[in-house]
Amino acid sequence: MPTTIFPGELPRALQHLLERDQVGEAAAAALPRRSFLKMVGVGGLALGAFPHLAMAQADGAAKPAEALKPTQQPSAFVQITSNGEVTVTINRLEFGQGVQTGLPMVLAEELDADWSLVRSKSGTNNAAYHDPLFGMHLTGGSNSIKNSFTQYRELGARARAMLLSAAAAKWKVDVAMLRTQAGTVLGPGGRKAPYGELAEAAMSLPVPEKVALKDPKDFRIIGRPTTRLDARAKSSGRQDFGIDIKHPDQLTAVVARPPVFGARLTSVDDSAARAVKGVKAVLRIPLDRGGEGVAVVANGYWPAKLGRDALKLQWDTATVEKVDSDKQLAQYRELAKQPGARKYDADMSALDSAPHRIDAEILFPYLAHAPMEPLNCTVLLTDESAELWVGTQSAGLDASAAAKALSLKPEQVKVNVQVAGGGFGRRFVGTSDYVVEACEIAKAARAAGLDVPVRLLWSREDDIKGGYYRPMHLHRASIGFDERGKVLAWDHVLVGQSILAGTVFEAFQVKDGIDASATEGMRDPYDLPMRLTVHHPKLNVPVLWWRSVGSTHTAFVMETLLDEISRTTRQDPVAYRMALFGDRHPRHRAALQMAVDQSGYGKKKLPAGRAWGVAVHESFETVVAYVVEASVKDGQAVLNRATAGVHCNLAVNPRSVEAQIQGAGLMGLSMCLPGAAITLKDGIVQQSNFGDFVVPRITDMPEFAVHIVPSAEPPKGIGEPGLPPLAPAFANAIARLTGKSLRELPFKLV
Repeated sequence: MPTTIFPGELPRALQHLLERDQVGEAAAAALPRRSFLKMVGVGGLALGAFPHLAMAQADGAAKPAEALKPTQQPSAFVQITSNGEVTVTINRLEFGQGVQTGLPMVLAEELDADWSLVRSKSGTNNAAYHDPLFGMHLTGGSNSIKNSFTQYRELGARARAMLLSAAAAKWKVDVAMLRTQAGTVLGPGGRKAPYGELAEAAMSLPVPEKVALKDPKDFRIIGRPTTRLDARAKSSGRQDFGIDIKHPDQLTAVVARPPVFGARLTSVDDSAARAVKGVKAVLRIPLDRGGEGVAVVANGYWPAKLGRDALKLQWDTATVEKVDSDKQLAQYRELAKQPGARKYDADMSALDSAPHRIDAEILFPYLAHAPMEPLNCTVLLTDESAELWVGTQSAGLDASAAAKALSLKPEQVKVNVQVAGGGFGRRFVGTSDYVVEACEIAKAARAAGLDVPVRLLWSREDDIKGGYYRPMHLHRASIGFDERGKVLAWDHVLVGQSILAGTVFEAFQVKDGIDASATEGMRDPYDLPMRLTVHHPKLNVPVLWWRSVGSTHTAFVMETLLDEISRTTRQDPVAYRMALFGDRHPRHRAALQMAVDQSGYGKKKLPAGRAWGVAVHESFETVVAYVVEASVKDGQAVLNRATAGVHCNLAVNPRSVEAQIQGAGLMGLSMCLPGAAITLKDGIVQQSNFGDFVVPRITDMPEFAVHIVPSAEPPKGIGEPGLPPLAPAFANAIARLTGKSLRELPFKLV
């Protein structure tokens, strides 16, 4: 989901934080390489390289304990048992990105815990688990580690201080005489007290007013490659996900949804469905976007599905728009010719007289999120409360939506966040569609006499045919440039639905008719004279952020068109980009140089039939560059090898960074494969499962190496930035092989 923020519209405290970040980045950019290496060498990381940490110490020293927010109170985040086990509660959804290891690493560092005894668990919709910067429950925008880095350090430091105070009181000594080491308080005369012996007394003490954070040179957990805490459970099949929730007498529901979005029922014949063994109820319920559906509730998924298959339903589709992909493309092409809102408005007078010109139309289809674990939500409803178990990216938003659907107060709803099997943005929806759907079913079931927990399950087909999608986009560019590849004028039109209209982000991210998430990644970091016109048509297709949001299409446009300029002017694509960066973008230069050096680009000879491809892009404040090797086999593009250079600032867990870049890169590859598109005919989605919506198989995965640029700056986002530059790097390699620029995703070579 998007995180583009206009600083002037944020609270002053957050503006101040962002300003400090910018100062820190400027300082890092000015730091000579030799001095930087000294900082991160034998002496470790210098505190001055972390503006957040210095600020946290300064602010913490002046803040009375009673003024601490729930997000700053250790009691909500740290539990220590008598045997010394430390359980860290996570304020985010874990759905594959490794946050249930990364955040415990951060807290355990300051707590000085024994890492072998550290565990983690998910939180709830309690206000303590708000994102500390956004003030809401949020897992998205690659913000988990970035936004909670200082927060979890402070939580660990506060808990450690309380343990030291408890030991000092127990031994009747000055707390200054004590220190900690790997889960133990050490005192004079060889005294030792494991945290487990002190925890009960410590947690009853006042939360300290001051926060003393470690000097980063003393880090022993942060920055070290660490095996994920959930690795064994997930690799052995023992990990429980939301779909695995089981309560006594629990029933399962599936829903028959309209073939066209928003359609309503005209008739229901459920006699055959009610006759299926195990079916307990057939319920007509309201659905997202004004539609209606029929829920079949049974004692398991299979009888519920069989009951749904037996329904005889008639739908009124006459009153809803029926989107057709072919007609939609024609509509977009006409719209691209018309005046629209302007994001950039440079002078285009040099376009017609330029020595060289590129006119390009680039197409991007709708895309489904298609997580491995389909959507689900379990609801336990009573007269005065509701309890939900769901893998959600925004527990608070979903709790509020559930309360409204159930006619309860928000405080009467508890959301237990469950580990989720992927999501890529689909588990954070402004309408809370599947959560509200589950609540409507539970309410109707209870009214029908079924006073038991109800678990809603979507099938894979339900998700692909009836979910929210990455929007279809059309880009049209006319670029004039000279013999040296200098862009003289770049006239660009972007057409696509807004994903932010109608969401909590609309007020500050949709300005003058332009959705900021749609244009992120356009032009920057290149200093180009661009006129950018934007159209956001409204269509009866639900759209949503998809991993890396606007950069899913803008990176491809920018990096393939710039590469085409370098080919036309016979310039090396790496040298061309480096020249465009100049001295203003050191992180881009460092990431690209890392990928070049590690790949052997320009030094090793490729096998016959292979070509190099290059792309670099910044998203979520992290820069990722790819140098790839690709070929063509049996008329299909093949990605043989990918080398990533990553500048994400400090890597809390380098092993998770590597995994996230590989996973995001593979998802980027998915956009290129034939069959990786959602299309509509007469308002009906034509794809339904992995047989006709292609995702990469293990045989599609190339050799993949990830290399991280060393940095002492506070961590930035990592869950999404590995996706955007993969497809353009791949396309650029194929263009060098075939001499033909690729203008459409998925790739079409003929």
